[in-house]
Amino acid sequence: MTRIAIFASGNGSNAQKIAEYFKDSSTVEIVLILSNKKDAYVLERADQLGIPSYVFTRSQFNNTHEVLDELKKNDVDFIVLAGFLLLIPEYLVDSYPEKIINIHPALLPSYGGKGMYGEKVHQAVCEAKEKETGITIHYVNNKYDDGEIIFQARVALNNNDTPEQVAQKVHRLEYEHYPKVIESVINN
Repeated sequence: MTRIAIFASGNGSNAQKIAEYFKDSSTVEIVLILSNKKDAYVLERADQLGIPSYVFTRSQFNNTHEVLDELKKNDVDFIVLAGFLLLIPEYLVDSYPEKIINIHPALLPSYGGKGMYGEKVHQAVCEAKEKETGITIHYVNNKYDDGEIIFQARVALNNNDTPEQVAQKVHRLEYEHYPKVIESVINN
């Protein structure tokens, strides 16, 4: 049984889709949802799903091993980032080599890096009048959106798409593909 922790900073819709996907799995269990924001809606979702949650500060994350201790206490084997906005510290990357993956709401290497998340990405894609966008699922290293790419999916855009419409298209790709790619990576 692979024990997964999900890190999220906001709404948590991807975290919920992942938890629902693996709900009856005999090989994967979501054992913990972690957030750096005590008012993040993902914590409410965790409660509704019956999954324990853990909240930490940026300082705890970067300057102590409290988060790592919590992961070890819960026997976490694999980490999934789902809308998590902090850079993963080196000690955590080193503790989970090739066992941390992230999803980015664009086709990396375009529209990635520090400060490029959520609506900011969709706004930039619209301003550049891109003909397509998509999602990138990648391994996490100690730089933003820089790890080896595992999977990409694309969606066509119209010239008059708003950032909100782009977000809807990207969310559909995320919900469809992220849980399946997690499963594939774990089972390899």
